[in-house]
Amino acid sequence: MWVIVDTMRRVIIPAAAVLVTLVPAPAVQAEPQQKSPVAEGYGGAVATVDLDASKAAISVLRKGGNAVDAAVAAGAVLGVTEPYSSGLTGGGFMVYYDARQRKVFTIDGRETAPRAMTATTLEGIPFEEGVTSGLSAGIPGTVANWDLALRKFGTIPLKQALQPAIEVASKGFVVDQTFYDQTAANIARFKDISTTAQLYLPNGAPPPVGSVFKNPDLAATYRELGKRGPSWLYDGGLGKEIVATVKRPPVTPGSTRNVRPGLMELSDLRAYRALLREPTKVSYNGMDVYGMAPPSSGGSTVGEALNILEALPQVGVHEYLEASRLAFADRGAYVGDLPGVPLKELLSDGFAKERACLIGDRALTSPAAPGVPDGTYGPCAQPTGASTPVAKEGPETTHLVIADRWGNVIAYNLTIESTGGNGIVVPGRGVLLNNELTDFTFGPAPGDPNLPGPGKRPRSSMAPTLVFEHGRPVLAAGSPGGSTIITTVLQILVNRYEFGMNLPDALAAPRATQRNTAQTQAEPAFLTEHQAELEAKGHAFAPNPEIGAATALEFLGRGRIQAVAEPVRRGGGSAMVVSSSR
Repeated sequence: MWVIVDTMRRVIIPAAAVLVTLVPAPAVQAEPQQKSPVAEGYGGAVATVDLDASKAAISVLRKGGNAVDAAVAAGAVLGVTEPYSSGLTGGGFMVYYDARQRKVFTIDGRETAPRAMTATTLEGIPFEEGVTSGLSAGIPGTVANWDLALRKFGTIPLKQALQPAIEVASKGFVVDQTFYDQTAANIARFKDISTTAQLYLPNGAPPPVGSVFKNPDLAATYRELGKRGPSWLYDGGLGKEIVATVKRPPVTPGSTRNVRPGLMELSDLRAYRALLREPTKVSYNGMDVYGMAPPSSGGSTVGEALNILEALPQVGVHEYLEASRLAFADRGAYVGDLPGVPLKELLSDGFAKERACLIGDRALTSPAAPGVPDGTYGPCAQPTGASTPVAKEGPETTHLVIADRWGNVIAYNLTIESTGGNGIVVPGRGVLLNNELTDFTFGPAPGDPNLPGPGKRPRSSMAPTLVFEHGRPVLAAGSPGGSTIITTVLQILVNRYEFGMNLPDALAAPRATQRNTAQTQAEPAFLTEHQAELEAKGHAFAPNPEIGAATALEFLGRGRIQAVAEPVRRGGGSAMVVSSSR
C-alpha cells in the first residue's frame, strides 16, 4: 500500500543567504513551500519531479503564458535542479495539443549522430567505456526543440522563458537525498573529468544534503543563450566550445580512464533541426491515444500493446505483461530512425488481433519472436522471425505535463541519457554533455533498425502521451526510466482504464516491466501482491527497487484539472494548479 506524503525537495534560497557555491543551509529559515504530489484546481496545472520547476511553470501560466511557454521554462529549470537527467545539451520529445487548432502536434528534438559515424563505429567498444566518452555525445536537440516550440506555439521569447532557470542557478537550491545519491553514484567517473569534479564534487565529495548548491556558470550560459539565441549553440561560440570538449575531453591529470574523443563537428551542429512529426494514434476503449512516432518507440509500443489488450476477452496483470512482451518483440525488430518502419501495420487492429491470440493462460517464453506486420493477418499466426535483445538504455530522463487556461496540453520528455550524461561538463559552461548515442545498438547486428549511422537519431523509449475522449483531452502522462518508460506509461493507462483506479492511485501503484526478457523486473510491493499467482502462470521475476518517476494530469470536467506526480519514487514529485478555486 502506497501512502501519499508531502516532502520538501528543493527551494530557492534568497541571494543574501548564499555566499559561496556550497554553504550549509541556515539554521533558521522561513517555512519553505512544501511540494505535494497531487493538486486539483482551475486555470492550468503542472506536474514535474521538482518543486522549483513546477513553480516556474505555474508562474508563467499565472502571468498569461501558455502551456508551451511554461514547459520551456520548467525544462530549463530542470536543467539546473535535475542536471543528471536533463539539460540544454540534451534532447527530447514534445506531444502538444493546440486547443485553437484542435490538433495534436509532436516535436522531435532527439539528438543526432555526427555525420562521421557509421554502422560499425561502436562495434567492439565495451558499453561502459562508451558511457563516459566524447564518442557517445549526440548533436544536442533541446535548444532547437525549445526554439521551434516557442516560435510555432508559444507567446514569449526564449530569453524570457529562461529567466526562472537563471534565477535558480544563481541563487541556488537545497540539495536533497536524490541529488546526493545520484552524485555519489557517479563519484568515480566525475573525479576523472576535471571540470565535472570541480562543479559536482566540491572538496572531493558530493554536496551534502541540506547544503545550497549554485551553478553560476550555467546561469551565465542561459543568460548568454537568451541574448544571442539558438544560433550561439548551432553556429557560434557555444557550439565551438561543445565541439572542442567532445574532441578533447578534460580528463583529470593522472586518471587512467580511457575517455574516447568524439566525432562531432561544428558542421553537425549547423545541420541540426528539430522536426515536427505526425503523432502516433490508436483507438482504445472508445478513446484516442496519441504518442511519439519514430525515432521514439514510445508511441508505437504503447499503442500496439493497448491494441493487443483491447483484442483480449479479459485484461489482468498477466495480460498486461504478455501484451508488453509481444509489443517489445516488434519494437526491436522494426522500429528505428530509418525509412520503411511499418508503423501503420504495427498499430493496426488486424496485427494486434494476430498477436493477441498468442496470449494464453501461460507466460510466453522470452525472447518472443516478432510478428509479421505485412497487412495480411490470419487467426493465430505463429511468428517465425528472429528476436532482437533489448539494448541498454539509461534510466534517467525527466518528464513534465502542463495544461493552461485555454485548454492547451503538453507532455514533454527531456533527457541527457545516463544519470549524469557522459559525465563531461563543458569548461566554464556548467552543463553536462549527453551520452545519447549509447542508445544505438553497438553491434555487430546486421539488419538491426537501431544501428548507428551518419545523422541518424538513436531509437528512444520516451513516451509522452495524450488521451482524448470525444475529441477532447482527458489525460496526459509520461515518465523517465529508459525502456521502462514504455511499460510505466502503459501500466498507468491500464491501471486507470482497465482496473478502474483513480489517477493518483494509478501512478502510485507498484510497477512491473516486461520488455521481452526472461525475467520481469518488478518493485517489491508488486512482488508481494502478485508474484505467487504469476509464477504459477510461468512468469519469472527479478526485483527492481524503483521503476519510473511519472507525471500526469487529468481533466475532471467543468474546467477542473487534477495534476499528479510521484508520491515516493525519486524523492516524490510536485503537482501544482494555477488556482484552487474558480
